[in-house]
Formats: sequence, structure tokens, C-alpha cells
Amino acid sequence: MNVKTRFPPSPTGFLHIGSLRTVLYNYLHAKKNQGALVLRVEDTDQARLVDGAIESLIRTLDAVGIAYDEGPILLKDGTLSSKGEQGPYIQSERLEIYKEHAQRLLDEGHAYVCFCSKERLDQVRKEQQLAKLPTKYDRTCLKLGAEEVKERMGAGEPHVVRLKIPEGETTFQDEVRGSITINNSEIDDQVLVKTDGFPTYHLAVVVDDHLMGITHVIRGEEWISSVPKHIILYQAFGFPLPVFAHLPLILNPDRSKLSKRQGDVAVEDFLGKGYLPEALLNFVALLGFNPTGDREIYTLQELEESFELSKVNKGGAVFDQEKLRWMNGQYIKQTDTVRLVEITKQIGVGKEIDRVFMERIMDIEKDRLDVLINLQEQLPMYISQPDYNAELLVWKKADLTDAKTQLEGMRSFLEAQLDAFFEDRSLIEEGIKGYINDKELQNGNVLWPLRVALSGAGKSPGPFELLWVFGKQESIQRIKNALNKLS
Repeated sequence: MNVKTRFPPSPTGFLHIGSLRTVLYNYLHAKKNQGALVLRVEDTDQARLVDGAIESLIRTLDAVGIAYDEGPILLKDGTLSSKGEQGPYIQSERLEIYKEHAQRLLDEGHAYVCFCSKERLDQVRKEQQLAKLPTKYDRTCLKLGAEEVKERMGAGEPHVVRLKIPEGETTFQDEVRGSITINNSEIDDQVLVKTDGFPTYHLAVVVDDHLMGITHVIRGEEWISSVPKHIILYQAFGFPLPVFAHLPLILNPDRSKLSKRQGDVAVEDFLGKGYLPEALLNFVALLGFNPTGDREIYTLQELEESFELSKVNKGGAVFDQEKLRWMNGQYIKQTDTVRLVEITKQIGVGKEIDRVFMERIMDIEKDRLDVLINLQEQLPMYISQPDYNAELLVWKKADLTDAKTQLEGMRSFLEAQLDAFFEDRSLIEEGIKGYINDKELQNGNVLWPLRVALSGAGKSPGPFELLWVFGKQESIQRIKNALNKLS
């Protein structure tokens, strides 16, 4: 079997973190089986469309590093095009295809035209609810004769096309959940074509998946109840069934469905705060799947090689922000400083700071960061002279006099060094430790006031790193400012 998966988002705004997991699992399954991934835009619900959402979606997938084989693409001039032989890949451009298939269902008795107004449908629903019956269409229009239907359609009366659900039950095999059976009596006569002529999701997805050669339908568990409708459509058309796999819900820590009310859910929001794409992919991959169970960090290639639908958990996966921050911090530590600065400037942090200076700051701060945007909180001590209480300069049981003595000694030592001394962190550390040993001083008495003088903070990177970042002139100036506080 030539495996082919698809990711069919609606262009209604941002890319939800749950959708990122869906496209990732489709990508991983395709890669594992030397298959192809299709991006298809499902824009049949015209009322919910957001201008520019398709372009944003393509940019986001590119930003996180998920490459698809077929679908809409964004050209350098910002216009939309496509790649692949099974297009168009935007559903609003495929209306004639759906119209032909809907007519086929009507001609073969698998569907019927319905003229019922919204008001009548609402009334039927209310009556069924009062009678404690399942809320379904009552098939009033199924009884209409062919001539009446033709006449009313010819007069331009608003209508929809409904699927005629057969009697019996529908059973299907799910790769994650096993065998599932649903009685057809529980299924409503689904609207397939709306009054505006656009297909509903149910008709379009079956037609598109077949015509595009989709072999595996991998999506969220909220679509399980729709599978029988889709199977009935596959059978009505005589299409072979794809393999179905429904992924567990992603949950908030309180086990409710993940929602924006409890924090960020948009991939763009996470990227905008400085979460690294590879950290996001690693994290969402583990929301329902772990290749080995004995570690947390996996490269995309490792995930591609190890992904198995049969290993996906049935139970909901909790979205743990603390774990995501931890994982992002691990990736930040491993990532090249130049790239981190590039990303940081892109999200608006340190844009006004010289790149070389910013790279030095990042180099000594990245081990302390779990999200890149948090660097913003540390930048003030690097770009302006810090203000602090002179008492902060005092090491434990020492006093102000000792702090002043040690800083005067450090100033003299540093003033005697060449500029090249400040370009090598190991040379700085070796030189200052040699000074301390030669003078028979205690490390804390010297290094604590030196670090505070440079940073103005009780907690910061060490003095050797700070001297390397600031260089000779700025370091000495900061020590002089500290001495003024002690005078």
C-alpha cells in the first residue's frame, strides 16, 4: 500500500496545539511508511473564514518544520499556488466535483432533497426534546414525489441535500480504539449540500479523501461519531474504505478539554514567546505516544523512525505547561547561540541591541532560560547601569570595608589587563583565580562583590561570564560605580 495521509484544517484563525499534534502524527505516519502527506484546506463553512488564515497556516507549518508533499503553497511574492497532481487543494475551488457526486447520490436513491425551513426544523427538535426522543430530522421531505421536488427546485425554493441513512448498524476498525459499532438508528440524515450550494464537511471529506488517494484518516476522537456517516457514503459511492485512527483528546490539568480559557492554545502564541519549533514538536508528539517510555527528548528523525499508530494511547493526554517549559529549556541549552539570538530578535526581544553583544548575553543566559521571551526580564542589567543598595555588595560575614577593599583590588587588576584578556572566559577565570590565590584571599569575598558590582543583582550569571560580556571599559566603569556606593 502506498500510504497517504492528510491534514485538512479550516482557515478560521490560528493553528490549535491539538491540530499541530494531528498534522504531526499524519506526517510521522507518512514518513515512517515512505508515504505522502497532503495539506487540504476545508473552507466550505464560508461564514467562519478568516482573511489571510491560509497563508498564516502555511507559514506556521513551515516555521515548525512540517513539510507536506501536496497542497497549497505560498510563493515568494505572497500569492497562493499549489503542488501535487490531485488538486485543487482548497475545497471552495472543488464545488463542481461535489455537485457531481451529490447528484450521483440523488440519482441512485442514497440522498434526497429537503425544503424544510430552519423554523420548522427548530420546532421538530423542540417537540422531540419534550417527548424525550432523539433529535433527528423526521424525513418529511423524503415522502415528496420526484415531480414536486423538480417543480419546487425549478421555482428556486431554498433546499438542502440530505443523506438517506439505511437501516442496520455500522461497524469499523479503529487503529487506536479497536472495533467500534454504532446503530444506524442513532444517526441523523446528515445534510450533505447546504442551501448556498456548498457541501458540508461530511460529503466533501469523503469525496476528497477518495479522489486524493488518502489511505489513512488520522484525526481527533471528536470525529468518531461521524465515521458511520462517512462509511455509509463510502459504501454508497462504492469507494474502498481508508484506515481510521482517532487520537485522544488533549486535556487541561483539571482534565477538561484544552481551551484558551486556561492559557495559550495557538501554536503561533507559543512561537511568539520563544518556544523552539523542535521543542513544540517533541512535546506534542508525546501527548498520547512515547516511542520507548524511558526518556522525553526525541529528534524529529527518531520520532519518524519509531512512530506506530498501534502505540497511541486511548486515554486523554494532559497538556502540562511546566513540562513544556522544561523541555523547551533543554532545547535552548542545546541550540546554537546565533540561532537563538535570531529567534529572540524576531519575537521583539533585544531588537535594539548590537548583535555581537546580544550573542554574548544569550551565551551566558541561555542555560537559565526556559522560554526565550523571558530574556527580556534580564536585559536591563546589561544595557544600563544597575541601581542597588550598597549592602548587597557585602559577602556573608564580611563588611562594607572588605567589599570596598576587594573591589579596589579588582579594579586595579582589571585595569592592568589587555583588551584580549576580556575576550576569553577561561583566561578571565584563570587570571582572577590566580589573583585570589596570590593574595591569599577567599573566593566569596572577592567574587561576590565583583559579581554584584557588574550585575546589580543578588542572582545573576557569574563574574567571569559578566566580564566577558561587558568587556574592559564597561566592567571597570561598573566597578567604579559600586565603589562610589561604598564611599
